Amino acid sequence: MTTERVNPPELSPPTGFSHAVVATGSRVVFLAGQTALDTDGKVVGRTLPEQFERALTNLLTALAAAGGTPADLARVTVHATDVGAYRAHAPELGRLWRRLAGRDYPAMAVVEVVRLWDEEAMVELDGFAVLP
Repeated sequence: MTTERVNPPELSPPTGFSHAVVATGSRVVFLAGQTALDTDGKVVGRTLPEQFERALTNLLTALAAAGGTPADLARVTVHATDVGAYRAHAPELGRLWRRLAGRDYPAMAVVEVVRLWDEEAMVELDGFAVLP
């Protein structure tokens, strides 16, 4: 698989995401939304960063089980119940992302939602990856 991150100079410089990702490969993996659920199906973490770390770990666990790595991620959507809180924690969330997924950023969006399936959840991540 090859990926090319495209960040045109005509657009604002991206921080923690890529404007476009061109991916070629033979397998596409669609990743279901992941919240901060533990193996017992309970939401863990009282803060947004704690829940983000668990949700991202869960997303990457599903990706690894399908044979992928964080560098294979082409698109991730973050659904947050409070975008203001997400923005306030952005530096910490960025550090968590880099520690768990590295610096090969996928195309991303952050969307505010009224609530998530699990009422205690503050954040959910979904996406897709392209594997060789």
